[in-house]
Amino acid sequence: MRRLRNVKIVATLGPASSDYDTIRTLHEAGADVFRLNMSHGSQGEIRERHQIIRQVEKDLGSPIAILADLQGPKLRVGTFANEAEDLSEGAAFRLDLDETPGDGTRVCLPHPEIFAALEPGARLLVNDGKICLIVDKCGKDFADCTVKTGGTISNRKGVNVPDVVLPLAALSAKDRDDLEFVCQLGVDWLALSFVQRAKDVFEARALVDGRASIMTKVEKPAAVEAFDEILDASDGIMVARGDLGVELPVSAVPPIQKRLVRKSRGAAKPVIVATQMLESMIESPMPTRAEVSDVATAIYEGTDAIMLSAESAAGAYPVEAVQTMNKVAIEVEADPTYGQIIAASRTANGTTIADGIVAAAREIAEKTDIKAICCFTQSGTTALLTARERPGVPIIALTPATGTARRLCLSWGCHCVMTPELERFKSAVVNAARAARSGGFATETDQIVVTAGVPFNVPGTTNILRIAPCDERLIYNTDPG
Repeated sequence: MRRLRNVKIVATLGPASSDYDTIRTLHEAGADVFRLNMSHGSQGEIRERHQIIRQVEKDLGSPIAILADLQGPKLRVGTFANEAEDLSEGAAFRLDLDETPGDGTRVCLPHPEIFAALEPGARLLVNDGKICLIVDKCGKDFADCTVKTGGTISNRKGVNVPDVVLPLAALSAKDRDDLEFVCQLGVDWLALSFVQRAKDVFEARALVDGRASIMTKVEKPAAVEAFDEILDASDGIMVARGDLGVELPVSAVPPIQKRLVRKSRGAAKPVIVATQMLESMIESPMPTRAEVSDVATAIYEGTDAIMLSAESAAGAYPVEAVQTMNKVAIEVEADPTYGQIIAASRTANGTTIADGIVAAAREIAEKTDIKAICCFTQSGTTALLTARERPGVPIIALTPATGTARRLCLSWGCHCVMTPELERFKSAVVNAARAARSGGFATETDQIVVTAGVPFNVPGTTNILRIAPCDERLIYNTDPG
């Protein structure tokens, strides 16, 4: 299914979007990737949604990526005798391991690992940062705090600890169980929450064992500080702005977003900008002007994908939200300024033969009348390198591997086409020409760039670039391969 844009759209499934008709409509409206949020819904519900996506994929003949998003450890306070208490600025408040219901002076925080890491001066943020506590004194089973920002604290509200690296694994027992479950289902991407260091990614990768690609969610200050190492360890990055905006000043999030997108692009790894992109569309059929500008900004930055969360999972207008993102993306990418910004933000990367070939393909395509870059890829690496170049013409990624085609649905500009395994370069060129014509990218009178690796079907062997006609008769008459 051809898209008239390069940026991809990720739609989260949930109660508002769990039946066949809605999921199919969402894909037809523009959703390239479906996110299964493991924080909500039983494994049975997740299995059912996975099966429906694969049925839609089969019925439409269009590869679809599935991203399973693990919940991660959840840090919460205990309960209160009166269910809730009002905390005033400047008041003293204690957190401890005593499971007795709390009151206006204390409450249980059943996480000894937090107390082990705390230091005086550290902040504790409760209820998405609405309440801020400053640690005055702490020990292995308590923290005496001063209320910096007051408000109502109630049962089991979440706690964020932005100023220290917690001695917690990114994978809870639930996450490990969910990880094995979704890998057996056959998801394409696995999103990791609560990542603080590259070690967290390595631990998950060992459990995944090659069954899915790893998408690291950057949502903690520690992950921002260790981003270069985390990026090297990951297959993709999600800029999870909601949690970043809780643990960091909200004014710091936009420049962090820009830096993470730029670095991910340079590493040829897909990057998603996520959280509250069209938040008002949970209840309204129309977004705010500020939300549209936010979506546009991410697209101008060259992000691979933009994501809908509650808008498509639980909102009243899931299809309209996808349609809105699709329209904004088409409009932005048609703006001449978009091409100028993308070109200006492109940097030279890599010294391999494959790096040189994809850079040359982009240069040739932009300086001549080339209609598309067709890359044959077994593992997806060549397509990712081509997408890193952000060329001004479509990228047609041809692969015999179903899993590769699905994973590339998340990558900027990649139109994924299944092709049989090939042995001769001439057959590859013919298949590329057919894909370009059947997809509406070119006609028989046009030319395309074809990149491939010989021997075929061996990952990491990209070593050929060919300018080819889309007329098969000319290919057979002129191509010696």
